[in-house]
Amino acid sequence: MNALRSRRFIMLGLAPAVIIYALFVFVPVVWSAYYGFFNWSGIGESKYIGLNNYVEIWHDPVFWRALKNNVIFVLASVFGQIPLALMLAVILHKSNPLQRFLRSAVFLPMVLSTVVIGMIWQYIYHPQIGILNFLLDALGLESWKLQWLSDDKIAIFSLVPPLLWSFVGLYLIIFISALQNIPGEIHDAAKIDGASGIRKLVSISLPMIWGTVQVAIILCISGSLKSFDLVYIMTKGGPAHATELLATYMYNSTFTTYRYGFGSAISTTIVLISLLLIGTSQWVTSRKRKEN
Repeated sequence: MNALRSRRFIMLGLAPAVIIYALFVFVPVVWSAYYGFFNWSGIGESKYIGLNNYVEIWHDPVFWRALKNNVIFVLASVFGQIPLALMLAVILHKSNPLQRFLRSAVFLPMVLSTVVIGMIWQYIYHPQIGILNFLLDALGLESWKLQWLSDDKIAIFSLVPPLLWSFVGLYLIIFISALQNIPGEIHDAAKIDGASGIRKLVSISLPMIWGTVQVAIILCISGSLKSFDLVYIMTKGGPAHATELLATYMYNSTFTTYRYGFGSAISTTIVLISLLLIGTSQWVTSRKRKEN
């Protein structure tokens, strides 16, 4: 009886949040999927066209360019932010004044607006007055100076450092919290058994926070696939769609040509790709956990 009352109390407490989430997240996703089957300008009548929007997406080379760029972002996030944040968490998880200061410094970009971050990195990459080319000049590496955001061959890779810098602080805090929740008795037992350093991290700490790592990977994938503001501020998807992402592709296809049905189909495609990538990552990481 007590368990039943507790369960009812929990459900009652969660109900407002679930209802709000359903109204502002789930319902719009379903509504967007519905309008993906229509030709609709946002006002007036909508015309049912079946899968024509999805067929157009499939045959649009810009979509495939955007998908390729998004895969680069996903890989950079998962294999850049996660290992870097984990390494910093191992170094900075203790609580002395210097480590607290360094944690705050790494987390600082999370406090800044993405617009501000984009403008900062625009100045860093500026071909004439940018800090990066200035440093290359000072080091005698003039041949390394490039048009970082104007060269379509390297522009997408130039966006990776600001992406990592912007969000690594979030995963740092998540991993520090996970490491601090490992019982001290386990560390004491490991010390008695002679485990320390890398051996202790690989055999004890990492397996115990593997669930947290899986959550961080989900956040990385979903965050990378909906990346918009940083890219839009720095390049607007250019030059020649070289930095186009799925989110900017959806925005440009929807609001510049007023094709809301086509944009809804793109947003539904993004959701499906997200579910596919997240499901694959969870399958791979779950197998890795079982092997360990």
